[in-house]
Amino acid sequence: MKIIKNIKIALASGLLLFSTSACWELEQEVLTGIPQENLIITDELIEVLKQSAYGSVSVGGSWGGHDGIYAVQEVSSDEMAIPQKGADWEDGGIWLRTHRHTWLAVDGPYNNAWGYCFGIVGETNNLLVQFPDIPELAAEMKILRALAYLWLIDNFGNVPIITETSLGSIPQSPREEVFAFIEESILENVDVLTRDNVRINLNYWTAHMILAKLYLNAEVYTGNARWADAERILDVIINEGPYSLAPNFFANFVTNNANSPENMFTLPYDSNNNGGFNIHQMSFHYGNQQTFELQEQPWNGYAALEEFYNSFDDGDVRKGSLREGPQFQSDGITPVIDDAYDGDPDGPELVFTPQINELAPNAFRQAGTRVNKFEIQLGAGPDLNNDFPVFRYADVLLMKAEAAWRQGNNAVALQFVNQVRERANVPNLTTLDANTLLAERGREMFAEGWRRSDLIRFGRFNQPWWEKGTSQPFRNIFPIPLNVIQANPIYQQNPGY
Repeated sequence: MKIIKNIKIALASGLLLFSTSACWELEQEVLTGIPQENLIITDELIEVLKQSAYGSVSVGGSWGGHDGIYAVQEVSSDEMAIPQKGADWEDGGIWLRTHRHTWLAVDGPYNNAWGYCFGIVGETNNLLVQFPDIPELAAEMKILRALAYLWLIDNFGNVPIITETSLGSIPQSPREEVFAFIEESILENVDVLTRDNVRINLNYWTAHMILAKLYLNAEVYTGNARWADAERILDVIINEGPYSLAPNFFANFVTNNANSPENMFTLPYDSNNNGGFNIHQMSFHYGNQQTFELQEQPWNGYAALEEFYNSFDDGDVRKGSLREGPQFQSDGITPVIDDAYDGDPDGPELVFTPQINELAPNAFRQAGTRVNKFEIQLGAGPDLNNDFPVFRYADVLLMKAEAAWRQGNNAVALQFVNQVRERANVPNLTTLDANTLLAERGREMFAEGWRRSDLIRFGRFNQPWWEKGTSQPFRNIFPIPLNVIQANPIYQQNPGY
């Protein structure tokens, strides 16, 4: 239909406007030359409108890409660091500060994280104003907005609640009010969403997952634990949902992973039409261009911490999520040579070792195991085609285990943890404690963007680890970006900053 084609063009042209300073304006005419009263509301039109909002979730690789919300989740955790290798990755000290929990309100990645979340809020709000009489669109947009607010409450604490009826500069709301807004947004709209096993849209089950994440972290966000509520919501997904563990762990992360029975809500990255997922560029050594015949040289940045690597048993299939050992060209025989050898004890042949000699200023270029969880197609460009799983059924099982354990039900907790461990080819656990549960979540969910939140919930985020001392509790939330405060004088900076 010509109308549908014009809608796609208009939306792609950026006619839905939003300012990440939290002052927003609505573009009153969404479609140039197409009066809205003449639009025919079809299923195709509704889907086009939805995807204009979902595009803001994956646009630019913010989730699964560098320098934004995904990056600060991972580098501030005990999973990964970006060691400085001379001039490489010095970056004004931003990533060293992120690892050491000394970040500043002027550091760009936190502004990017803020803008990413409020970009989603803006897209959903614009659609809610422009198309208020499509119930299925309205419900889904409100729940997608709730997902953005889940990230906002987790990362920034007190944030402005901006809805389709908001005008002007909106003051921040206390974290408890943001929590209630997210909860209400889901409870009031979840029954409208489809129960079909769609993956690139939110559905009835993934809306429950947002609510379960909210309840699991309720004590962090509000001071009041909601473990029983989290378990109740997770039981809906487990007992009624269409999901199951994929027999092969890595099937969830291959290039063509769209049909995984385990991936619940995914970002449909595409190297030609929806680029930005570039974890291979972010992590692998420059010389690994020869390993995968990559179109561009990787950046040699993100590397796993040695202690995290050592948390895996040797027989754990998930240990393959980290690439270790000698590296070869695509023939599997010819060693890759580091063309700027810097004295690494393993010599000029490229060998990834778990140990990183130092965080800065002269980390060895080969030091640290690399993110190997996602399949890299031979000849890949800078953007991968793999869909990124934001929500995955294995996470549901581990969340269920944690919620049960928090309430003293160890037998149920063990049952669900061991389902995940059996798939990983490691022995069943017979006892559980906080350290065991947190470690299991780390092994299963490595590089999927949840580790920082897990560490905070388990009270471990401020503890010291390699090249990081004890950090202060105010670091459990990031600063409101300085430029956002300058644009909104009514905002208050988070304590400690």
